Amino acid sequence: MPLLYTIGKLTVGNAMRVGWRPTVEGLEHLPTRGGAILAGNHLSVADELFLGSVVPRHIAFWAKAEYFTGTGFRGWLTRSVVGGLGAIRVERGGGRASLSAFDGAIPVLRAGELVAVYPEGTRSPDGRLYRGRTGAARLAVAAGVPVIPVGVIGTDKVQPIGARVPKLGAGDVTVRFGRPLDFSGRPDDRTALRQMTDELMVEIQKLTGQEYVGRYAPSRTVSTDPSGSE
Repeated sequence: MPLLYTIGKLTVGNAMRVGWRPTVEGLEHLPTRGGAILAGNHLSVADELFLGSVVPRHIAFWAKAEYFTGTGFRGWLTRSVVGGLGAIRVERGGGRASLSAFDGAIPVLRAGELVAVYPEGTRSPDGRLYRGRTGAARLAVAAGVPVIPVGVIGTDKVQPIGARVPKLGAGDVTVRFGRPLDFSGRPDDRTALRQMTDELMVEIQKLTGQEYVGRYAPSRTVSTDPSGSE
């Protein structure tokens, strides 16, 4: 685990656990070693904070390319932080630019790390679960690792869209982990990836109980998550 990530778990992670006391279920489904994709619903910016605080292993999150290219002292500090956290660089342009992030994620997964992915590609605008995009399945097949469904409940109350920081006492948070999905040996054509993604979204819905919407969530901004590839 990167040193800065360890420091973050001891400071921010402990603060999240003490401040909101999230309920954690199914942690036994996480592998103790070996690569895996954590694929969850996306309600809030706080999702990553809670996920990182309750998972005992290092998780590689995505970070926009600008964080790696800044200049001056501030740019150096940002580069040092995202690099020290073990983040994966991703271009914000979408399409082929975002797909280049897979080149960075695949060796991370094959080296035995965890990578977090949000198949909806953006935060839910209304608390419902939207149709998943195929990037998570594509990455699982390419790296040869399992996908762990993750269901997060209550983070949209703790840090609603537009809120700068999480709010103490704003609601109860639950993080649930489902049984691993093994997509090894499956083809990576468009039809197969769509089927795998739909299977994944069914498992996520079982964990969250959200109403499912059979269309993609509207994008407010350009996503930094290459799981939004189709």
